[in-house]
Amino acid sequence: MDRLKAIDARLPAYVRLRDTLTARIAEGEWTPDQPIPSEARLAKEFDVSIGTVRKAVDGLVEEGLLERRQGSGTRVRAPSFNATLFRFFPIREKDGAPLSIPSSHILLRSITEAPDEAARVLGTREVIKIVRLRSLSDQPVLFEEIYIPARRFAGFETLPEAALGPLLYPLYFEHFGIMVKHATDEVSFGWASERVAQQLRIKPGDPLAVIKRTAFDIENTPIEWRIASGSATEFRYRSEIN
Repeated sequence: MDRLKAIDARLPAYVRLRDTLTARIAEGEWTPDQPIPSEARLAKEFDVSIGTVRKAVDGLVEEGLLERRQGSGTRVRAPSFNATLFRFFPIREKDGAPLSIPSSHILLRSITEAPDEAARVLGTREVIKIVRLRSLSDQPVLFEEIYIPARRFAGFETLPEAALGPLLYPLYFEHFGIMVKHATDEVSFGWASERVAQQLRIKPGDPLAVIKRTAFDIENTPIEWRIASGSATEFRYRSEIN
């Protein structure tokens, strides 16, 4: 009850409860493995009506943080990650096969000081830097430099290689309880440096497509900043407008 009161009292009760439940999910109090407390129990804990609890939970279901399972209660929704995360780059094989998730080869994991832009976004200089090369059919398509806050991802740099898969977001969730809710991408174009060209097997000075991505957790706190580079000659953009 104290925590609910700590949120701006001018907001409707269901909004304050929704934000409180979101914070508890972010802290890992509930996981997809077990249902959250019943509506009656939450109503009693926070001294609100069943209707208020239902409206708060409905909001979290609509946002994709919770899901209702018939016969087993309401649970934290396990995040789903797929090839749409790579929509700006050529993620189809040359034969036109369906979208594929590129293979991943991590070149570096180390604790370091963040460059200015990453520090400004993440709010800290103490980060873990990840350098990664993504490939399709052994052809490099993406060269990435990724920064995550060292405090929230303590130990990432020492995880065994076997724990590292082609996608980082499921890894963040499974090992650190951090769910990526959404991300923003900023696209620009430039020319390949010698370092990037060598990794992508293109020539220095070749046109480059660059995406700067900021990923946010369920409380909309930035938890990852990355810069990904790929050959501009293979660049593709897809947008669905409803």
